[in-house]
Amino acid sequence: SSDVCSSDLRDLKPDLVLVHGDTTTTFAGALAAFYEKIPVGHVEAGLRTFDRWSPFPEEMNRSLVGRIATLHFSPTGTNAGNLERESVTGDIFITGNTVIDAMAYTVKGEGFTSDELNAIDFNGKRLITLTCHRRENYGDPMEQIFTAVRTLAEKNPDILVVYPVHLSPVVREAAKKHLSGMENIRLIEPLDAVDMHRLMARSYFVMTDSGGIQEEAPALGKPVLVLRRETERPEAVDAGTVKLAGTETEPILKLAQELLDDPAAYDRMAHAVNPYGDGRACPRIAQAILHHFGLSKEAPEEFKP
Repeated sequence: SSDVCSSDLRDLKPDLVLVHGDTTTTFAGALAAFYEKIPVGHVEAGLRTFDRWSPFPEEMNRSLVGRIATLHFSPTGTNAGNLERESVTGDIFITGNTVIDAMAYTVKGEGFTSDELNAIDFNGKRLITLTCHRRENYGDPMEQIFTAVRTLAEKNPDILVVYPVHLSPVVREAAKKHLSGMENIRLIEPLDAVDMHRLMARSYFVMTDSGGIQEEAPALGKPVLVLRRETERPEAVDAGTVKLAGTETEPILKLAQELLDDPAAYDRMAHAVNPYGDGRACPRIAQAILHHFGLSKEAPEEFKP
């Protein structure tokens, strides 16, 4: 809770609290720091769908952190522009996203730590990585998404869909109902970042309602079909490596089948365009903090894709 966080911060007396992303923990940490009058730095600042209910509760979490933060570390110029239009206080830095820094390490090597992944024979199959877990997709949207995936697997025996299933009972029940019993669909336990990044690196394309994967997969040159009605990451859509597939069976199925059948359509999406970072977000953030506290005269260079 924020009360516990405030107690901890009161004891630690930090000069700055860094929070990352848009989880409820992120907002609670920022709020606790605000109660103790400690400056907040927000990593991954300025992402917006402009719909407070989608993604829920992430859109409101990150918007509220934006009102609290003193230092805003935006992955892209679009994100920084969102903050400028909101007239947030404090300094905005365009840094790229730290996840791109991390991927320089996670995708090295080809081994998996997951026994379930190690037991899969990938040879001769076009691999599709699937994730689906958003609360706003519970119910009919998730039913339609899973119907599309099952139909795709039935029509294309040469593909292999690997789905690390979220721990939510709602998600697990729907996944079991629609996707179990298929030879070319594997429902496995959630993966750590290293295994997930390496799985995507092996994939032909990715289907997801995740936010972060929309940045990670394009960094690997993998086409992404976003199983949502909107995205807070329009840069990859503009770049052509991501398409909004929505949450209805037929459009999802059509876009996925096109990627399987049309090499030209696939190649247009598969070129490795990465608008989210150059692997130097972390040093930029560190330099911005030093500059803020007067420990360095140099402000960080701005990330430009």
